[in-house]
Amino acid sequence: MKLWSVAVLAAAALIGIVGASYWSVAAVAVVTGLLAVAVGIGWPHLLDVPAKKTQGAVLALAGAAACAAAFVAPATALLVWLPAVAAVGVGAIFLIQLLRGTGQAQRLESTIGNIAGVLLTVFGSGWVAADRLAAADGSPAGLTISAAGILVALAVSLIPLPDRIAAPLGVVAGALAGALAGEVQPEAGVHFAAAALMGAVGAAVIMAVRRLVLSREDIPNRRGRLALALAPVVALGSVVYFMAALLIP
Repeated sequence: MKLWSVAVLAAAALIGIVGASYWSVAAVAVVTGLLAVAVGIGWPHLLDVPAKKTQGAVLALAGAAACAAAFVAPATALLVWLPAVAAVGVGAIFLIQLLRGTGQAQRLESTIGNIAGVLLTVFGSGWVAADRLAAADGSPAGLTISAAGILVALAVSLIPLPDRIAAPLGVVAGALAGALAGEVQPEAGVHFAAAALMGAVGAAVIMAVRRLVLSREDIPNRRGRLALALAPVVALGSVVYFMAALLIP
């Protein structure tokens, strides 16, 4: 799969989330929920495992439910329902495998891979929770700082360099971008080092995914390609939330 197509799709998804954060929390919930659904539907196609439709439906519903739960959760516990949604999704995956009967092909790969898919999709609810944190003071600093680091890392990932050079370069560039994004939002009161750390963490995930994409052969299925591009952005939602909750006053 072409690296540039992954980067462009991921960047578009990220820009959509951040753009929605300047509109309303509901907009973020809708955008993130749709992205989680796209990842959920495409994930079994990416894995190329049996029972694609049923397992994809479980993943998509889990992602959408987690985003909805984060939208209505108490302000003091924004991700309180995430473990329950994840548990139901994982249980549904096991149930599907049981209903397939004994002796079915790729049972282990399908079970483990789609459990990972459940976790990826429900982690997207972190974007909604992070935006609800921002709504308390009117500044989506957590989202914009992390997004800056992620976007710069996506750009660096396109440079044709060996991993031993590209990976640290992407992390450093992400840290600098995060720090700069924090500096241009002085009203948020984010410390320079905290903003740099937020940018670096997001960038590190992107540079790790770069290695994964380069190691994969071309994926003929469009849904699988879309899932591969959107999955890291969706999964970073919970990372962004916890970083914002810990580092932004």
